[in-house]
Amino acid sequence: MRVLVACEYSARVRDAFRSHGHDAWSCDLLECERDPQWHYQQPVEQVMHLGWDLMVAHPPCTHLAVSGSRHFHRKQREQAEALDFVRLLMDAPILRWCIENPVSVISSAIRQPDQIIQPWQFGHGETKATCLWLHNLPRLKSTNIVQGREARVLMMPPGPDRWKDRSRTYQGIADAMAEQWGNRKLPAIMEQPSLL
Repeated sequence: MRVLVACEYSARVRDAFRSHGHDAWSCDLLECERDPQWHYQQPVEQVMHLGWDLMVAHPPCTHLAVSGSRHFHRKQREQAEALDFVRLLMDAPILRWCIENPVSVISSAIRQPDQIIQPWQFGHGETKATCLWLHNLPRLKSTNIVQGREARVLMMPPGPDRWKDRSRTYQGIADAMAEQWGNRKLPAIMEQPSLL
């Protein structure tokens, strides 16, 4: 499959799909932390139309996550723009997609997520509720339920790279996406009405 991993600089999801033989590419405004050979450093809008079979998108959550709800009244314009970007991703000309975000206003402004997962379901003894909005993809199945319910990401100390460290996909989740969506028979394609 041709796989686009949108808004990803870490290349964790991209490389998980590549390890299964897929033509996977990451795209972000930031430089790639791993091999840049399969990375578009540009707006995702410029590459969404290149014939992808699957997209996994991680839109920035800065203005969407309910963890920052105390600031929502001061950033209504930014939040509206962030929601428009999510709608753009959901309306991409790609028949199968997953939008990943923490618990956020996407649920009330656009639609409820199809699934909420935790890192401890995929081999990481931590908590970080992660919502998945799915189109023509099955729910992820837990791969390695482990002990531990530490909120490590939430407790990270302040610093210039805190937002980057908090946004990286857990490797166990990236591997589950690649294994379950890249190597199994997927459900039949269903058309989606435009959100734009």
